[in-house]
Amino acid sequence: MRRLIFILLIASITSVRAQKQSQIVEGMSLERLSRIDNRIQQAIKENWFPGAVVLIVRNDKPVYFKSFGKSDLDSSIEMRNDNIFRIASQTKAITSLAVMMLFEEGKFQLDDPVSKFIPEFKNPQVLTEFSRSDSSYKTQPSGKEITIRQLLTHTSGIDYAAIGSDVFKAIYAKAHVPSGIGNAYATLSEKMKVLGQLPLKHLPGEAFTYGLNVDVLGYLVEIWSAQTLAQFFEERIFRPLEMKDTYFYLPEEKHSRLVPIYEENNGKLSKVTHTIYDNVDPWYPRLNGQYYSGGAGLSSTIEDYSKFLSLILNYGTFNGQRLLSRKTVELMLTNQTGTMPTQFGLGFELETALNDYQDPSTIGSFSWGGAFNTTYWADPEEKLVALLYTQIYSSKHREIGNLFKTLTYQAIVD
Repeated sequence: MRRLIFILLIASITSVRAQKQSQIVEGMSLERLSRIDNRIQQAIKENWFPGAVVLIVRNDKPVYFKSFGKSDLDSSIEMRNDNIFRIASQTKAITSLAVMMLFEEGKFQLDDPVSKFIPEFKNPQVLTEFSRSDSSYKTQPSGKEITIRQLLTHTSGIDYAAIGSDVFKAIYAKAHVPSGIGNAYATLSEKMKVLGQLPLKHLPGEAFTYGLNVDVLGYLVEIWSAQTLAQFFEERIFRPLEMKDTYFYLPEEKHSRLVPIYEENNGKLSKVTHTIYDNVDPWYPRLNGQYYSGGAGLSSTIEDYSKFLSLILNYGTFNGQRLLSRKTVELMLTNQTGTMPTQFGLGFELETALNDYQDPSTIGSFSWGGAFNTTYWADPEEKLVALLYTQIYSSKHREIGNLFKTLTYQAIVD
């Protein structure tokens, strides 16, 4: 009898251990990950957004991949994992990858002046006076040339159309330079040449100013590769990474998977039917455009973008495909902005010793997001990629990104 009791006790202990073990995937607790479900559902109930898709990858394996809420409230359509989102500024990191691929081919050096390739950027001027009545201005010579490195780190002095400072929004609007967020017409070549003749906000290298830098880089990719940016992305990045749902302009058969943009008015969500930013159609990914904004033009699925992040996390390789060398990726993930408030590498914001107190992510992590409240980060030390996608115009609840980060790290148990 005692022997039978002992055997049953051992079996019970073994069963409990096995059950606990089954609740841990790649060092993450499934029980603790379920806290993400509760927080996203609470946000949907409070009308932060109608729906979301969340993906967490650890050790190159998905450990959490769920969709929540609705993609379309009017039609009561459930959100799906393969829905397509406007990723806006998440385009920037992909353009930076393209730039560094061409860097490895010897097309340029990081401290080359931009004017070496785009003459309109020769002898830049810095703004000294601005008239709000007619958007006229005065300038003085900067005495410095903008470099490729400064474009990659947003330290060139170029501001942003439509979303930047009021002064430069007015200057760019008068010159018909677009934000790139959904602009479908004209070409990068045409508009970047105009931008090159407009004043800078400050001296090159003097400060971090988030601006149209990566649109300029997109045009440089076109010059160096003798391809459109869309062609380069498709042939050199999307095909090798098997990113089958990432485009500047979606093919018609994928239009139905594009999530509408919503906005909050008086605590209620409604579909955006008016133009956005610089008079842009909110359904711009469905247009047949030719403006390939390296800073803000792409739409994608969360799974596609995770493949791109995994490439960087794995120092230039994905599924046996090498797009960059380990040393080049290390350079991209090295702080280039010194003690400036924003710690930035060549294409990403970075977690460094200077800002590591702010959240749980590890030093060396890299991140950014998009205008419609999409967000991502990757942590090389933890072998972690995490993304959360919504589609909200002028979101009042961008804190969801930081809440998601906390809920992801608290689930690590190894």
